[in-house]
Amino acid sequence: MRISAFFYLLLFPAAATAEVHTLTMRQAVERAITENPEVVMARMDEVKAGQGVRIAKDPFAPHVTGGSGLAYSNGFPLSIEGSAPAIFEARTSEELYNRPHSWIVAQAKENAKGASIAVGEKRDEIAYRVATLFLDLQRAGRLAESTAHEVESLEKVLASVEARVELGRELPVTRQEAQVNLLRAKQRSLGLASDRDFAARNLAVALGYGAEDTVEPVDSEQPLPAPPAEDAALKAALDSSKELKRLESNYQAKGYEIKSNKAQRAPRIDLVAQYALLSQYNNYDQYFLRFQRNNGEIGASIQIPILIGPAVKAQITQAEADQTRIRAEMQSERGRIALGIHQGYQDRGKADAANQLAKAEVDLAHEQLSVLLTQMNEGRATLRQVEDARANEDEKWILFYDAQFNELKARLNILHQTGELISSLR
Repeated sequence: MRISAFFYLLLFPAAATAEVHTLTMRQAVERAITENPEVVMARMDEVKAGQGVRIAKDPFAPHVTGGSGLAYSNGFPLSIEGSAPAIFEARTSEELYNRPHSWIVAQAKENAKGASIAVGEKRDEIAYRVATLFLDLQRAGRLAESTAHEVESLEKVLASVEARVELGRELPVTRQEAQVNLLRAKQRSLGLASDRDFAARNLAVALGYGAEDTVEPVDSEQPLPAPPAEDAALKAALDSSKELKRLESNYQAKGYEIKSNKAQRAPRIDLVAQYALLSQYNNYDQYFLRFQRNNGEIGASIQIPILIGPAVKAQITQAEADQTRIRAEMQSERGRIALGIHQGYQDRGKADAANQLAKAEVDLAHEQLSVLLTQMNEGRATLRQVEDARANEDEKWILFYDAQFNELKARLNILHQTGELISSLR
């Protein structure tokens, strides 16, 4: 008992902090595109890429350092790190013309653009995932309710069968059959309740909540818009594909890398300036005709590459190979989008047909139950027949819910591929 109480005390704080968040699909998606951990990580990559542009531009900004090279001289005044001993000295340097590095800056800007596109791509992905998880949670809840009704009907069927067996109007095997049907329904109900709990926690984690929290879905009054025609959807998907835009950005960035490598033979010009306040106690007057305490210089450092080595050509070849690979990825992505749109519309057509069939079966089961209820009131049908019909109606409702959610998922998939999912939920 002491061990059980100890574990209860350990688990109680976690259970006490668990929260239930009631959200519509629109609210869930709105939170996901800002609070989902994967979206947050993508935004941090975007921040790093943006700062990478500033880092790439750094050599073109002036750099000023100040300090002292004060020293005691015995004999000829020697240099300290290439400069004469000085009380105070300041240096500045700045790249004025560096063509290879200019292309590196352009590449960094394109990488930042690609990182921004990747954030949008991740938001679309997470929005679709959360919307799908939301539908799964709704489906699990409705199916759990339907199976609970089915269990109640089968319990009544079992009670009716047991009474008829006691009276000798039914064989004992009929009671066993009713018991098996009830146990099967209970197992199904338990599984759906477990699925619902996991779906609620899974959605909470996707929304940036704790794993101990759950989400309670609320039906939204705003229906999902009907997808456009397949041809229009394909055009919209190709135009809005963030994956294609990201690949195009990567291709452009590799082009800047190639230009940077090819510009390695271009001259480089740097601005250099220096000031030094010299001390009169470093024997300058003994070795130089004239001594001046304040000294300065400004000019340019010009470097012209003569032999650049074989690495540059190899780097150009590597970048060109990367470009070829990216071009192939772009072609493959266009084909994948086209197939995805076509398959999405095929799935939607099948889901619509299954939805219509399931609705017709629900209506038929309801009519059959109504007929049996009328017959039972007239003494021409038994309670078992009525409860069997009621259980059959519950089963048809389960299939109908499945068909409904499959149709909604097919519609979500098309909206996701055309890039209109987030806007359609706002």
